[in-house]
Amino acid sequence: MERNIILCGVGGQGILLAAKIIAEAAQTAGFQVTSNEIHGMAQRGGSVTASIRVGENLYSPLIPEGRADMIASLEAAEALRWCHWLSKDGLAVVSSQRIVPVTVSTGSAVYPDDIEARLKKVFPNMKYRDFPAEALALGNGRLANTIMLGALSEGFPDITLDQWHQAVSRCVKPEFVNINLKAFDTGREA
Repeated sequence: MERNIILCGVGGQGILLAAKIIAEAAQTAGFQVTSNEIHGMAQRGGSVTASIRVGENLYSPLIPEGRADMIASLEAAEALRWCHWLSKDGLAVVSSQRIVPVTVSTGSAVYPDDIEARLKKVFPNMKYRDFPAEALALGNGRLANTIMLGALSEGFPDITLDQWHQAVSRCVKPEFVNINLKAFDTGREA
């Protein structure tokens, strides 16, 4: 199995934790993993991205444009920003959440009203879900990233459910393991 994955969102959504869980699950399954993250203005609500490469004989964490097998985004406009990295037959897992950036709130840019239609146009193979609402239904809005991971996990046929659960258990604080496992399973089941 070889997979190139790009995760994107904004600061505070848990993109880096999601990347860590993917890497941990892949390593548990015996794969080599390289990763890279960009979180420049994350604390100010700016873009956060992580690329993860899973496979054998990997020499760089960088994914060439148009070669990602999967893109997962916790913010709708961020998915559009990174759409050109996804391969033609790749899978997009996208949250319907819209976080208005400073450029929009100050009037120097406009958030697209037709974002769902734009996403459907650029991602023919897309899972589009309201991850924050699903997280709130579990009692904690911060679980959206783990639910997204569950939805994305089906794209990794060589990583077992048990290996995913082990990765979640190792990467989150002990007091949050059970609720994160439930969130992961919620994402995977839907």
